[in-house]
Amino acid sequence: MSALVEIRDVSKVYNPGENEVRALDHISVSIDEGEFVAIIGQSGSGKSTLMNMLGCLDVPTSGTYMLHGQDVADLDDDELSDIRNHEIGFIFQGFNLIPNLTALENVELPLLYRGVGRGKRRELSEVALEKVGLQNRMDHRPAEMSGGQQQRVAIARAIAQAPPIILADEPTGNLDSKSSKEIMGILQQLHSEGRTVILITHDNEIAAQAKRIIKIKDGRIETDSAAPVQQEA
Repeated sequence: MSALVEIRDVSKVYNPGENEVRALDHISVSIDEGEFVAIIGQSGSGKSTLMNMLGCLDVPTSGTYMLHGQDVADLDDDELSDIRNHEIGFIFQGFNLIPNLTALENVELPLLYRGVGRGKRRELSEVALEKVGLQNRMDHRPAEMSGGQQQRVAIARAIAQAPPIILADEPTGNLDSKSSKEIMGILQQLHSEGRTVILITHDNEIAAQAKRIIKIKDGRIETDSAAPVQQEA
């Protein structure tokens, strides 16, 4: 069976020539369906470039990216957009919520763009908000919620249409330790339900909560190993 994600000898070069920056340098990695993987590295390591590649937000300078056995380079803009809309749920550090919309309306918005009917849109959004524990905050706007609650709205927005892949970029970066623990608990629950979770982080403690850790440095994979077994407190 082929891997869900297969990256083969991928490089990403900016400013080719004398002053080129090699953000990714001949990276190869496979991720199977249902894995919970953390990609860890410091600022400038190349992890964000790799995330953009995985999310079909950018294309490699060289090498191959296969998603579901399909070479992403063969897809046109509409097909790539379709993958981003239906295959991948994005969670970002900055929440990216619309300030004048309620939690429910924020979750509904991408579904509206995807052409989901009003009734179905409402149903999917309510279920997603309930899943992240915000059934009593659906009518609240972002300014009326804590950072942790706002990130939970962002997660609900990402999972409303049940994408098979969750791509989380520093999802706890703006949160306190209590909220971070809640967010990681939600990601672990999504993984237990069968989602493939790919977590981008610079935080060793956050990465250790995944099942597999890929450490990236200077655009190359430094280590790729199972996460250490977590001890119960």
